[in-house]
Amino acid sequence: MSLLEILSGLAIRHLNQNKIDALRSFYLSLRGKLFPFMRLVYGTFDTNDLRKHLEEQLDNDFEILMVHSSVNHMIPMYRDSPLDLVRMLMSFCGPNRTLVMPAFYFGDPKVGDASKTFRLNPRFDLKRTPSQMGLATELFRRTPGVVQSRHPIYRVSALGPLAKQLTAGHENCDFPSGVGSPFDFMAKHKTRILGIGKTFQVLTQIHHAEDIMGADFPVPRGLGASLPITVIDGKEEVQASLSGCGLLWEADIWKLRNIMDKSSLREWSFHHVPFFATIAGDVTSALVNAAKNGITLYEKP
Repeated sequence: MSLLEILSGLAIRHLNQNKIDALRSFYLSLRGKLFPFMRLVYGTFDTNDLRKHLEEQLDNDFEILMVHSSVNHMIPMYRDSPLDLVRMLMSFCGPNRTLVMPAFYFGDPKVGDASKTFRLNPRFDLKRTPSQMGLATELFRRTPGVVQSRHPIYRVSALGPLAKQLTAGHENCDFPSGVGSPFDFMAKHKTRILGIGKTFQVLTQIHHAEDIMGADFPVPRGLGASLPITVIDGKEEVQASLSGCGLLWEADIWKLRNIMDKSSLREWSFHHVPFFATIAGDVTSALVNAAKNGITLYEKP
């Protein structure tokens, strides 16, 4: 684990959101001043270089490519724009494979988290509410032909032959990553998960195991009441709900390195930009098998 990963984890555990935001702003400001030095030391790359790198790192035996990305963490080594990145990924997948990106929404920052936001206004406009997972994900979400799942928090965007199947019915799932969710669909298909400018700290697929195991997962859940939400999809309105049954223990994502081997959970850097790659079904299987033996990513408080 890098020093930045350790410090990030400590901040999340022990600081409130205002202090975390202040530290993040300080870090980004300091990093901006170091841009010339970073380019000199690590070199630069453009979208064509990135595509060639991905072709070297990933084989083409997949139906779905789920991408977690952060252009901010690619700068200053990456010389192109978020739109260039999105267009390259669409071209990389081509017409016969499906590209997926998160379009999560964790609430209005002026109000609080998603629970506080939706208690104040239990309506979610699918088309007008932007993704909070980076500019590239929002540009992809707005791309003609892209479809979205109807979950008010863990919404995903998809483009390709499996997009409609993958996103269908997400609003009806008991748990956002559980049976019938896009994450369930991805686990049952040849899905490669790729992190660009991100460590596997953002790997949402980890929640699939706990959500499909339900009461058999060896970490207790809360018993809070669900919150009904109206999802607005153009002229259509559908009902969804947020489960009040979240896990009570705190996750330590870095323990995944002890559960999955390095060949299944690959990590590397390109011009000092972090990358990771894995397979959705492998993540789920590894965590389900570990949970059956009492081993999870969670720590009892």
